[in-house]
Amino acid sequence: MSGFETEWLALREPADKAARAPALIDTLSRYLQAMPAPAIADIGCGTGSTWRSLKSHVPEGTSWLLLDHDPALLEEAERSIGNNQGVAFRRFDLNDLQDLPLEGVSMVTASALFDLVSEDFCVAFCDRIVAQGCGLYAALNYDGIIRWSHRHPLDDDMVEAFNRHQQTDKGFGRALGPAAGACLERLLEARGYQVEELPSPWRLDGTAAVLQKAFLSGLRQPLREMSYHSDAEIEDWLAFRLAAIAAPESRCEVGHTDLIALPA
Repeated sequence: MSGFETEWLALREPADKAARAPALIDTLSRYLQAMPAPAIADIGCGTGSTWRSLKSHVPEGTSWLLLDHDPALLEEAERSIGNNQGVAFRRFDLNDLQDLPLEGVSMVTASALFDLVSEDFCVAFCDRIVAQGCGLYAALNYDGIIRWSHRHPLDDDMVEAFNRHQQTDKGFGRALGPAAGACLERLLEARGYQVEELPSPWRLDGTAAVLQKAFLSGLRQPLREMSYHSDAEIEDWLAFRLAAIAAPESRCEVGHTDLIALPA
């Protein structure tokens, strides 16, 4: 699984980087510039894509702690980032939020994480960062929107089935799926934080054909588990969607939101 996940993360990283909302990166940069000793804890760091996306936007001398439970992903992060001064790596299980190392941390960052966790997790997480006075930059939270320029009659049914699958347990209780961004916004505003959320969709054309094919292939099992349609109908739909990638002016949009929350 780790090997597959490493390949998937590498494949999606360029689309993720292009999708991130620039205005929120600017807000993050300004906030950290006001810190005497800016420090970031990146949770669920994977292979280090958040660090690579933000490193040129944060103040020189910002310290980073990259945390992930998967040793293979953490090893790849350390290998790809190399001996960069101010970057440390630690294996950590996010189910142990009370032990999340936040002392001296200015900002917690996460990418493509919060749609996989439960509301209970978010409540405990928000309480934890508020107690420490940390900001939060949570990027690429899936919002339930998938659109294609070349339509198929079953598109809406398949997206709805996938969204229901996104709300099954991913290891942190019943996942929020598309409700993640709204949940974080509500919880942090209730705790006195200033919150801004902006769209950050993937907008994919034929130049991202490999990513589109991998994304569609990844839908197969969730759809078999959750769709009311037969396996044959699912396969016909997938065949149509795969063939459409090469069609003229073909586009696919996968919706996400970015969120930044700062202590008032």
